[in-house]
Amino acid sequence: MGHRGKVFVIDDDEAMRDSLEFLLGAADFDVTLFGSAQLFLDNQPGDFGCVVSDVRMPGIDGIELLQRLKASRSPLPVVIMTGHGDVPLAVEAMKLGAVDFLEKPFEDDRLIRMIDVALKQARSGAQSEAAVLDIAARIESLSPRERQVMDGLVAGLSNKLIAREYDISPRTIEVYRANVMTKMQAGSLSELVRLAMRAGAIKD
Repeated sequence: MGHRGKVFVIDDDEAMRDSLEFLLGAADFDVTLFGSAQLFLDNQPGDFGCVVSDVRMPGIDGIELLQRLKASRSPLPVVIMTGHGDVPLAVEAMKLGAVDFLEKPFEDDRLIRMIDVALKQARSGAQSEAAVLDIAARIESLSPRERQVMDGLVAGLSNKLIAREYDISPRTIEVYRANVMTKMQAGSLSELVRLAMRAGAIKD
């Protein structure tokens, strides 16, 4: 079971939790239940998955949960469940990063489709963010002088101009340039520029 992905259900209504556990388990999701947002935050799983949370709960409600997840830069996608008349709350939830919301009672198939889409989009975003973090780590590995040389290269300066700017020989710049290309894992100058742009080291 659970080949479709992990789902973390947060709802203070035990009957609702049991119902969702049965529904999502039968749809081949790996389901973990939490009776409150506080319990979820205190025992946050290290695994990637989709959070399905009620919006109105005692203590920390769905809106505050979203605020806390956003503040901690959590990669977990969140689907919010709302009761009738809670649409303004649901809109607020979307502004805080919820991927979608469902009004109770909802169709089982709609929830399942929503979770599938949320997991797919979040995985893609997580992979993209991981790639950016990897490039940023490569930039961090550069020495201060290597970083200066990289900045000169992506600005379009020649070895000779970079050497003149820092009052060192062009031959030394060639050594630094080779180090930069190796550490950045760039096979060409154009690739170096793309990597620097992706990590926000230069403006496109």
